[in-house]
Amino acid sequence: MRIPKGKLSFSDVSVVMGSRNEEKAIRKVITDIRQATKGQAEIVVVDGSSDRTPEIAEKLGAKVIRQKPQGYGVAVKAAVLAASKDIIITVDCDDTYPAERIPEFVELIRKGYDVVSGSRLGGKTRNMTALNNFGNTLFALIGSLLYGISVSDVTTGMRAYRRNVIQSIEWTENVGLSAELILRPARHGYKITEIPIAYRPRLGDTKLNPLSGGLGIFKSIIKCRFF
Repeated sequence: MRIPKGKLSFSDVSVVMGSRNEEKAIRKVITDIRQATKGQAEIVVVDGSSDRTPEIAEKLGAKVIRQKPQGYGVAVKAAVLAASKDIIITVDCDDTYPAERIPEFVELIRKGYDVVSGSRLGGKTRNMTALNNFGNTLFALIGSLLYGISVSDVTTGMRAYRRNVIQSIEWTENVGLSAELILRPARHGYKITEIPIAYRPRLGDTKLNPLSGGLGIFKSIIKCRFF
């Protein structure tokens, strides 16, 4: 896929996310994306909420796909596959990721990278528990060693992809999809770069159990490499 260089345009950008009961954050997240992309980007939300999240997202112009709650990876996979633009950017729906950095991700894709990954561990503000920080650092070390890449954060939720990368790989993971979304492209030889980003406190309550979630991510790292 050839993405034209030159003047930066967001009309070929899809920003996607999975959501579940994020009515406290979804308005700000979508508003920030609109501002960062000058209102030109497609926004796709795959939602399994019982609150007003999907209604708020639709009123703000997002394409909302409703599905039964089946986990993080199922929702995000549906979101990236539903995107129709040539550059696909993933974010989370809880306002933890800096939407104002989207232009930098887009520019790096235009310069020739296939995947641009935002590292929370390389940013100045971490805003995560000591347990999560330790786990994410360990996952990055294991992933870098097993896959022959140099990344500091394999579980970040903010990345940019060329659409052909998303379409060329069979995505299989649920809890570990965030790791799979960078490790499988690495195995396929795609050109990857990483930039540091700030990680903000989430709006609303977390749905992820750090222990069971961490075990699922570790299994995904091993599975994607050896099986």
